[in-house]
Amino acid sequence: MSQPNWQAHAVTMPRTGHTVLAEADSAAFGSLRRWPSSRKERYALGKSLRKKVPRSSLGHWEVRSDRPDPVALIQQSHQGRLDWLIPIRVARMVGSPYGFLRGSAVVMAEDVAKLPATGITPVICGDAHLGNFGFYASPEGELVIDLNDFDEAHPGSWEWDLRRLVASIWVAGRENGSSERQCADSVASCVRAYRDEVRYLADQPLLMRSYNRLDVERLRETATEKSLRAEIARSARRARQRTSDRALPRFTREHAGLRQIVEEPPLITHIMRSEEEAIGIALDDYLGTLATHWQRVVGGYTIVDIAHKVVGVGSVGLRAYVVLLQGSSPDDMVFLQLKQARRSVLAPYVHGESAWHAHQGQRVVEYQQALQTVSDPLLGWTTVGEHQYYVRQFRNMKGTIALDAIDAAALTDYAGIVGHLLAKGHARTSGASMIAGYFGKGDDIERAMCRFAAAYADQTEADHAAFVAAVKAGRLPIEPGALDSRGSAFRP
Repeated sequence: MSQPNWQAHAVTMPRTGHTVLAEADSAAFGSLRRWPSSRKERYALGKSLRKKVPRSSLGHWEVRSDRPDPVALIQQSHQGRLDWLIPIRVARMVGSPYGFLRGSAVVMAEDVAKLPATGITPVICGDAHLGNFGFYASPEGELVIDLNDFDEAHPGSWEWDLRRLVASIWVAGRENGSSERQCADSVASCVRAYRDEVRYLADQPLLMRSYNRLDVERLRETATEKSLRAEIARSARRARQRTSDRALPRFTREHAGLRQIVEEPPLITHIMRSEEEAIGIALDDYLGTLATHWQRVVGGYTIVDIAHKVVGVGSVGLRAYVVLLQGSSPDDMVFLQLKQARRSVLAPYVHGESAWHAHQGQRVVEYQQALQTVSDPLLGWTTVGEHQYYVRQFRNMKGTIALDAIDAAALTDYAGIVGHLLAKGHARTSGASMIAGYFGKGDDIERAMCRFAAAYADQTEADHAAFVAAVKAGRLPIEPGALDSRGSAFRP
């Protein structure tokens, strides 16, 4: 058996000039015959990074003189989207600073990639705002909570995810009427939970890190605020009702003995026959990306109907389809969803213009499986024409905590829960011991992240105001009436 042969090596990230510190050379990850570095060594390496990147530096935010125009970045991100859906996307972003933050991952990626970072790069969500944590069904049918959006997932600096999360907490807190002190308490709760969970998991066996998960019962036990426990119970009840069979009366009607998806233009629209044929062929190809058992299961269904369905905020304008399938009887129906996958907004700041991933749908699926403890067993990927997609169940008990229904104390409680979940995801991939070593046991990073979150919340509000002004000036299209009636601050 060979002896430990680990050496850190540095790689300079394009566009940012940051140095990525790899934990081992690439061969070590593909062999069971070589010793990795010890936890003690990795912890010490993380601790040593404090000299290069002081923990207080993580609180830094100021507008760079060369910062791109946020509106221009958003306009660039609209390239390749369906033109007729862009006004819907703009309307969902114009309603509030939080809505703007949800749809402007491309802006924050540009900002955080230029900030101080340790260079420790696990797989990260890339869009870890507060609304991207939620419920879904495990393969066993249990309701769990975890990160649940991975369109931007990619190896990257753990600080990028944590910065986006704490900024979203501060913005959401303000919109819910929290004081600045209460917003700070919520961010500190998030960062403290992240620190403690990373440190705990760094000391656990590698396999144990992969098994750790949070189901609804544990979530209720974790929550200390009565109002949050009540909202968890309400949200969980709603999520359990979001299944394919319960969706049938809402989204379909019977015609000539078969179910059809009901149109709700412009959000749900049927597609041309040629598109249906192409998607059918693509779904046959998708079967090959599933585990053998699930290939057999899904292969027992037949496509009944297909429609385009608008979802989310950041995804609006990208191609997204719902597919209704029938099993061996009319009572056995399943919805699948195809969502277009494009290159992560983080990718240019990690490896420049040369893509690491030949198939962006495969990237989303594999990184989702890396970050979540349990994932939808029907996750897979395919290609339709020139566009790449990932495929998942459309209705498998997905749901979220209603952010506008919780008070300041509940937000602080919930912020700790999502901080725990983010740490769990990062620790599942790599770097836990180094991140724990960098954090230490004090509150230096808590205080730094509070400074950053407050400053970036101010920036988000300023960017949102500029976005609204651009819409009024006609630089961006918008649904008629959206500027006069902005709707909920936490519009789905």
